[in-house]
Amino acid sequence: MQKGSPLLALENYTIAFATPDGTVQAVNGLDLTVAAGETVAIVGESGSGKSQTFNGVFGLLARNATTGGTAKLNGRDLLSMRPKDLDRVRGEDMAMVFQDPMTALNPAMKIKRQLAETLEVHHGVKRREAEAKALEMLKKVGIPEAERRIEQYPHELSGGMRQRVVIAMALLCRPKLIVADEPTTALDVTIQAQILDLFRDLTADFGTALVLITHDLGVVAGIADRVAVMYAGRIVEEAAVDALFARPAMPYTAALMRSIPRVDREVEAVEPIAGRPPNLIHPPAGCPFNPRCRFAEDKCRRERPPLAEVEPGRRAACWFPFIDAAAGTAGETPAEAPHV
Repeated sequence: MQKGSPLLALENYTIAFATPDGTVQAVNGLDLTVAAGETVAIVGESGSGKSQTFNGVFGLLARNATTGGTAKLNGRDLLSMRPKDLDRVRGEDMAMVFQDPMTALNPAMKIKRQLAETLEVHHGVKRREAEAKALEMLKKVGIPEAERRIEQYPHELSGGMRQRVVIAMALLCRPKLIVADEPTTALDVTIQAQILDLFRDLTADFGTALVLITHDLGVVAGIADRVAVMYAGRIVEEAAVDALFARPAMPYTAALMRSIPRVDREVEAVEPIAGRPPNLIHPPAGCPFNPRCRFAEDKCRRERPPLAEVEPGRRAACWFPFIDAAAGTAGETPAEAPHV
């Protein structure tokens, strides 16, 4: 999908959890690449495997998890690294911005100490210099009165400020890759927009690749270069953001887009996706979306579709994508398909 060697490459990547009820296949044969400086959004319903995919990349899975395939950062397989080596990569070459900044920060430590410690551990910077760089980064992420705020504890900051602190911490070592897991969920709409603008500016300034994990397609329109849609532990569609919004190829993507409130249509036009996500211990035969898909045919119920290129720059896991084969471009959906 990109030119040159990717910064991050997941190939036939799997994550399974052993439970008393059976094995949960949380991520199933996933292939994904992220180029240097690129912003890729990973979207899908809760339970689709978005967060677990990157928890595995960072070595943050529960003890009952097993991984397979490869997850390479700059050609080095993260899954085969010793914990000590992975510790050096985390924070220095890649960093995570978690969903809830209050739980990501130590409530008993001042902001200054938490930020400076990152540089002291990963770069061996002396305390005074580390604190000066921490203050400089707080200013870069737009925290007002940074000299005062850096002396405070996390509970003394607003939710938006705490999220900016977590972003500053992620950026301090100038990582090549940042993964932001639902970074705006707990914030009001105005602060959400500010955080997304901040990500856009900072990735441009630092040349950092960004993976944005979200359940909401609406937040990625103005920030992502490319979108990967996940369902039941697999990528079911991947395309440039403009192409995806203009015409989704996969019925699940179209259903996901119809479930988003939009300013240009009535609230009543929002359609929740019918049915429930599949049981990942006992997934359905064929396409995992077929029990919820209004266009499913017998082949969909018998055979699982591969993630394949359906037009230049777009992959979809669907036997009957909304594609005009004659033109070779995304075309009109079937007549009964609601337009998005």
